[in-house]
Amino acid sequence: MSETLQAADADQEATEERSPANAEDLLVQEGDIAGDYLEQLLDVLDYDGDIDLDVEAGRAIVSIDGGEELEKLVGPRGTVLEALQELTRLAVQQETGVRSRLMLDIAQWREGRRTELRELGKSAAEKVLSTGEKVRLQPMTPFERKVVHDAVAAVKGTYSESEGEEPQRRVVVFKEQ
Repeated sequence: MSETLQAADADQEATEERSPANAEDLLVQEGDIAGDYLEQLLDVLDYDGDIDLDVEAGRAIVSIDGGEELEKLVGPRGTVLEALQELTRLAVQQETGVRSRLMLDIAQWREGRRTELRELGKSAAEKVLSTGEKVRLQPMTPFERKVVHDAVAAVKGTYSESEGEEPQRRVVVFKEQ
């Protein structure tokens, strides 16, 4: 077989692997790899935790619940959680050869933070409406900024943008003109 035909076959296989029919299977595979990786981590740390795998909105979701020690894996403002999520994504990429977008949650921290951020975005938008002045929020992770942007978008008459460079990137809320 010529090199051109081999390259065409490889391109075809890559396209088939990414087709919508296989997308959910690939996300389930990501979740399984991540679950195994995190299970080993918990064993090394001698922490208890139940790992739950799900697929939601086009990404693998991995949650660890239970065990009192899990709060240590979240860290201040989720910094340890973010680092563990990145390490888990790298472990998945090493196995699959594809960059993962999986979301990791530990001790339901992200869900609680999501609720806080929705309220923060809503109150910032309401303040902008009442004062007419833009509001700059504290620096946030991409996850946090997305939640705030969505909350601001739900308040008629306001919009938001991100400004700055990581790790000092923040949301700024404006009144529509």
